[in-house]
Amino acid sequence: MSPPLPSSQEVAPAAAIFYIFAAGFLFSCLDSSAKYLVLSGIPTAFISWMRFVEHAILALIFFRAWSNPRLFKVRNIPLQFLRGLCLFGSTYFNFYALQTMQLGETITITFAAPMVIAALAGPLLGEWAGWRRWAAIIVAFIGVLIIARPGFGAFNPGLPYSIAAMLSYSLYVLLTRRMAVTESPESLIFFSALAPAILMSPAVMQAVIPDTPFQIVLLLILGFFGGLGHYLIILAYRRATTAALAPYPFLQIIWMLAFGYLFFNQFPDAYTLCGAVVIIGSGLYVVHRERQSRAAGLKGL
Repeated sequence: MSPPLPSSQEVAPAAAIFYIFAAGFLFSCLDSSAKYLVLSGIPTAFISWMRFVEHAILALIFFRAWSNPRLFKVRNIPLQFLRGLCLFGSTYFNFYALQTMQLGETITITFAAPMVIAALAGPLLGEWAGWRRWAAIIVAFIGVLIIARPGFGAFNPGLPYSIAAMLSYSLYVLLTRRMAVTESPESLIFFSALAPAILMSPAVMQAVIPDTPFQIVLLLILGFFGGLGHYLIILAYRRATTAALAPYPFLQIIWMLAFGYLFFNQFPDAYTLCGAVVIIGSGLYVVHRERQSRAAGLKGL
């Protein structure tokens, strides 16, 4: 007997997959630009601040703030700022980690976020994980340990910052899930940039005049990479369900490995690649369990 065909909700259209893949390209451009800038001596806090200021300005223009009240319609200002602070923490810690870590290493650590989200969704959202998901979470943690290699060789000082970036991003996603029901999409995009731009305005005091026109260009397009990347993700999820698109963000590792090799002459070692396989495999298993649970729920209707 042939296996049942996947439902329309489990199949992502080509356009949605393309948007996810293109967003991964833009986020890889953002990380590559940030890595180049921090290695050039420009303070991480200032780079992060510039990224969000530009993002906020682009959101004002793109959403036509002068005629779109939904952009400023906010029901929970403290949570908006907390969510923005989590996104800033994800960006700042990631940029800081890139001083000593390769692009492929940081994105691999980021891939552990779905497992952390699955673990925290229980106490924060009431979405409790079963033993199979917890097993996948433990396996993903083992993958992180393979990359870190505690007790073996030199410890990379950027690793704690990369893990902090992943944890901040996980909290950002959980807050987004909770707030998406009550807050407008426009306000979520705008305030996720406005909050860190305001909170980190003292970073302007650390500003360093770039040495080359190329550095100036990179600073000025950071917000474009981040803002457009988030917008493409929104377009993708308008065309497909979360479950259908869940495997495709892992494709970003292709861009990160390519950029790391082309621009910084870096390629992850065997431990990092092995850890990446373990983490990605755990993430794909969580996706598979999500689909099975959803299918079982639909059958019970």
